[in-house]
Amino acid sequence: MTETPLSLPLDIDTVKGFLDPAEGRALHDAALAAAPLGPALEIGAYCGKSAVYIGTACRDAKTLLFSVDHHRGSEENQPGWEYHDPELWDPEAGALDTLPHLRRTLRRAGLEGTVVTVVGRSVELARAWGTRLGFLFIDGGHTMEAALGDYRGWIPHLMSGGTLAIHDVFPDPADGGRPPFEVYQRALASDLFEEIGAVKSLRLLRRL
Repeated sequence: MTETPLSLPLDIDTVKGFLDPAEGRALHDAALAAAPLGPALEIGAYCGKSAVYIGTACRDAKTLLFSVDHHRGSEENQPGWEYHDPELWDPEAGALDTLPHLRRTLRRAGLEGTVVTVVGRSVELARAWGTRLGFLFIDGGHTMEAALGDYRGWIPHLMSGGTLAIHDVFPDPADGGRPPFEVYQRALASDLFEEIGAVKSLRLLRRL
């Protein structure tokens, strides 16, 4: 059976980012299915590609997506690294600044009323968080410290039956960094989760 094409509120190819369309579709569908449990939250917004997929689902389900990012870029986005984009550099700050690009994406997509932009460090925000979540997408920093901090900080806020999505899970080290894969393995070994889907480097798990 042919999958029905996903209707998004803008041309997703015009948004900077590294999310594969098949992964984006899987995020959309998983967020839509989890919406009755509670709002969604993503860690790592960049310029808003994932926020369009998840936010469209949340808009249709009449819930919210909280988009958490410090907007100074991950390690691999910094000058001299493989994924550095000079168009995102703010010379006045002497640092990357992806927030204006995210805001522009949300405005173009008509999602400013659905996606709540939360600017700050993920681990620090998790300590003060009080809202139970139905869907959690981890796609922040890819060092072990950052990935594990995101997992440990936000998992307590995910409801039973809620969905955890982890991006850039590469079983073969030759394909990418190990921390997201190791966090994924930790989640499965914890007996808190069961795997419910895998699309390219995206893994979907349900909290038991």
